[in-house]
Amino acid sequence: MRWTPGGRSRDLEDRRGSSGGGFRGLGGGGMRIGLGGAAVLLVLSLVFKQNFFAVLGGDGAAGSPAASGPVTSTPEEEKQVQFVSFVLDDAQSTWERIFQERGQTYDHAKLVLFRDAIQSACGFAEAATGPFYCPGDQKVYIDLGFYDELQERFGAPGDFAEAYVLAHELGHHVQRLMGTEARVRESQERRPDLANEYSVRLELQADCYAGVWGHETAQRQILEAGDVEEGLAAAAAVGDDRIQRMAGQGVHPEAFTHGSSEQRAGWFKRGLESGRPEDCNTFES
Repeated sequence: MRWTPGGRSRDLEDRRGSSGGGFRGLGGGGMRIGLGGAAVLLVLSLVFKQNFFAVLGGDGAAGSPAASGPVTSTPEEEKQVQFVSFVLDDAQSTWERIFQERGQTYDHAKLVLFRDAIQSACGFAEAATGPFYCPGDQKVYIDLGFYDELQERFGAPGDFAEAYVLAHELGHHVQRLMGTEARVRESQERRPDLANEYSVRLELQADCYAGVWGHETAQRQILEAGDVEEGLAAAAAVGDDRIQRMAGQGVHPEAFTHGSSEQRAGWFKRGLESGRPEDCNTFES
């Protein structure tokens, strides 16, 4: 991608110097849970967009507030911070314009950078969870180490592959602003047997929205040769079927929560080719 290093987004929160925090008893004598139980509660929180950590008692916080500290960063990592700042600002400017054309207001999301673990309004998360959007605080959370994993473990290198990941999470923010996320949550509560199917459709729409931004960048000649292929490869790399195979499992479509490699790349490509959010209606396809 064509971009000029330098500067940080005003929507960026650098919390890489935070301790991450662990789990403690709540309300002085609350329940303690291990990381296994925390992982289960985190999945439920992210899928159903509710704070399932609240079942532990107290005020619903999962752990102690993270202690802030100085941020140490290598030159290479600082360049990556500047890159995600560029993508964040560029994508949000695109959505701001799209919303304005429709007579709507786009409220900016925040991007939180962290290391190892973080406390969000959706609960406690570890870096192994991967990037995620929390509708409770309207923030995207990313451990920059995920980009190394994207390249080395998932075989999806390139700056546009990295940009796709952030643009996908911002797609979830767009869904929240449009009311789609709330409607899906209500549908999941009414039909828990279809919760995974609704989740897949939500994720595929976020892929398509990432493509809408990609279309915009192509129109402004920000993309370089090979960028589109990088993005499509990244979308396919994180398909549920591929992840299940990497885990040594058989492919079980009924357990999908994000969609197959073919679906994810296909919806991302649809957004790239169309550039129209209205062409991203995965709920009627």
